[in-house]
Amino acid sequence: MAKSENQKLKILYLRELLLETDEDHPITMDQILMRLRERGVDAERKSIYSDLEALRVYGMDIGLKKLGRTAAYYLGMRDFEVAELKLLVDSIQAAKFLSEKKSLQLIKKLAALSSRHERELLNRQLYVLNRDKSQNETIYYAVDAIHAAIANDAQIRFRYWQYNVEKEQELRHNGKTYQVSPFALIWDDENYYLLAYDPETGICKHFRVDKMTHIAVRDEPRDGKEVFGLLNMSAYTKRNFSMFAGKEQLVTLRCDNSMIGVIIDRFGRSVSVTKQDDAHFSVSVKIAVSPQFFGWLSSFEGKVVPIAPQEVREQYRAHLFNVLESL
Repeated sequence: MAKSENQKLKILYLRELLLETDEDHPITMDQILMRLRERGVDAERKSIYSDLEALRVYGMDIGLKKLGRTAAYYLGMRDFEVAELKLLVDSIQAAKFLSEKKSLQLIKKLAALSSRHERELLNRQLYVLNRDKSQNETIYYAVDAIHAAIANDAQIRFRYWQYNVEKEQELRHNGKTYQVSPFALIWDDENYYLLAYDPETGICKHFRVDKMTHIAVRDEPRDGKEVFGLLNMSAYTKRNFSMFAGKEQLVTLRCDNSMIGVIIDRFGRSVSVTKQDDAHFSVSVKIAVSPQFFGWLSSFEGKVVPIAPQEVREQYRAHLFNVLESL
């Protein structure tokens, strides 16, 4: 690139230099001029002052700091604070549905939004026990395709896989092609799920996005808008334990008082609580009754038990009996 063309980029180079700074690591005028020369730009101090003012008018929060007799400049407010970027980095590290490679790519992009010195704070590892990263590199593009289908009111086709006992991936139902109308993406229990209307059953179902493959957006408009419109998304995720569906029923739970925090965490603060006695309370909630729900109950060792309807009580008893019989 010719030197004259470099001169036209001077204010952009200056902006780039400021993006690397923060209040604890400002840049002096001499450093600015030196860094610009390294990029083939010769500049006078007066022109830099003018460019700094232009960048302020543009919206950059450029601060001035005195280092003895020397003035230094830094970028103050940014779109994201370091604490916010750390939170996003931790979320990416913890997401099982993202591969390690894609996680590192996203973290690198987030780090670019901070100063050069603050990036070191983001280059940390978040260790979470028993949390394996997905090996599926295509999930990132699967999510993009699903979003595009939703935005364009279009159906999608895909195939669905599962693991066999050899820990190998195999297509479900002999490679059956599913065609559904996508409506929402849900992040629940550390996994990404697609909520879609299934025309074969006439209901909305959810599918693990990382287990979807060969996704293709179709030209057909979506069906089932009326069915999806009746769903309460917040309630849907609360009543489907680990997103395993079952027969939805109104279930009354008898709980030890010490379980109030657990109940609120699971069903929300709006859940209606009725005092049973000095040590217990009850709640009535709509739940998709499934083995995963019974597993959740048994983890509390009798401190949360179903008392109605009788059908669910008997199913829970049978569940516990089957567990004992298998030991």
